[in-house]
Amino acid sequence: MRVLVADGLADEGLRRLRGAGDVLVRSGVPEAELCALLPGFEALIVRSRTRVPARAIGGARRLRVIARAGIGVDNIDVDAATHRGILVLNAPESSTTAAAEHTLAMLLALVRHIPQAHAALAAGTWARERFVGTELAGKTLGIVGLGKIGSEVARRASAFGMRVLAYDPYVAEERARRLGVELGPWDAVLRHSDVLTLHVPLGPDTRALIGATELAAMKPGALLVNCARGGLVDEAALLDALDRGHVAGAALDVFAQEPPPADHPLLSHPRIVVTPHLGGSTVEAQRSIAVEVAEQVLAALRGEPVRGAVNAPALGEDAWRRLAPFVELARALGTLARELAEDRISAVAMTYEGEVARLDTQPLTASLLAGLLHGISDQPVNLVNATVLAAERGLRISEARTELCEDFASQVLVEIVASPGTLRLGGTLFGHREPRITRLDRWRLDLAPSPHMLFVWNEDRPGMIGRVGTILGRHSVNIANMHVGRQDAGGAAVMVLTLDVPAPPDAVREIEEADGIAKVKSVRLS
Repeated sequence: MRVLVADGLADEGLRRLRGAGDVLVRSGVPEAELCALLPGFEALIVRSRTRVPARAIGGARRLRVIARAGIGVDNIDVDAATHRGILVLNAPESSTTAAAEHTLAMLLALVRHIPQAHAALAAGTWARERFVGTELAGKTLGIVGLGKIGSEVARRASAFGMRVLAYDPYVAEERARRLGVELGPWDAVLRHSDVLTLHVPLGPDTRALIGATELAAMKPGALLVNCARGGLVDEAALLDALDRGHVAGAALDVFAQEPPPADHPLLSHPRIVVTPHLGGSTVEAQRSIAVEVAEQVLAALRGEPVRGAVNAPALGEDAWRRLAPFVELARALGTLARELAEDRISAVAMTYEGEVARLDTQPLTASLLAGLLHGISDQPVNLVNATVLAAERGLRISEARTELCEDFASQVLVEIVASPGTLRLGGTLFGHREPRITRLDRWRLDLAPSPHMLFVWNEDRPGMIGRVGTILGRHSVNIANMHVGRQDAGGAAVMVLTLDVPAPPDAVREIEEADGIAKVKSVRLS
């Protein structure tokens, strides 16, 4: 095995690699040199400096693994690697301890005014009375996101005698209890936390997660800590809340723009502690990254499963031809389940009926979980790591197979157990290629998944379809298709509309308030 290390690696990692094969270490490889070197290697390890474009990947016929010694893979053309059947991996857990410790360090610095006290004393001012602090013991810490880092923060906060609340709809009650954490709804965590700390990835659903509305909902005098991603916080809204005194202080390791402008008002605010994205910057974390990425590369080259994969493993052409349409269907079911599930999910039960039951269904379950968990982890969720991430979050996963299928050649059924109740979905393929949603709880459907959908639960009586269509028309929303499900005339029904554009919030609210409408859910399948 030959491994090219393009940006350097700690000695502990290099020793492991050299024990298994030949290693060439280069520092910062330009693209032209990388294209010339790669054809002679089975594995490539980079950090952030070396870019791995499609051109370099396309000429590397022996290359089987590209590893990023860190978390992000923005400098690697993952699509090109996937197309070539090259596994791309990173080291997602290597900085967990460092990030958790930095979160507590930032919080302690904030409540004890350590940076301000240091600056004053260094300037020759002994002013103990100006820097009276606050104890953490007995305070309530609200954690948003109870993944790896959030869980480690919870453990450490408990050691300080803090009560720990958490909001994470993808973590089971049993896991939270093992951590000594109380799970709560979003509004309760905002309302009851003396300190709110964020540990979720940045995505469309979490950008500006903490804005003016959320800051206003926080307890007066509460503190905010963000060592996750800068875009999670509306910085202008935070500045206003600090200036008004509603938020007593904030500790920020990350910013929407990095580095932030030198005149950014939060950098010099008297009630803010700031650091330049240091969460994972420890000697131990860098050693851990080196060891983790080396071990993963060697495991991948031996054909063993790897934890930090960020793309799907290569499948044989025949197997992929049979599985690919079902993988797409399963992903759509998982994404739809994520959008429709009301609250905390504790279990996922898969049933494969008919011809699909004869196939290897493990990638299908992984694909459904990838759709269900998309956007809740700092790393991409895919066929390789979805099952592991689901297990880490305490989700109970089960599969059943039967070659009997009443209505179709094949059908995939999923049952999602959440705190308010159970959601049941089903799907099949039309013409063996085109995904269709066939079940929603007790209703039968014939629905082609679409990027923009509107689910409306209503009374089954004349005029309901027209009422919904009229409201959408007033908001300039065009309906592409409509599907209606019911069991008994005059009873409960559901209509599903596929739209050309997302339904505006005002239109959704207007439909919700219409007579005969029980519930409305705008769904985006991505």
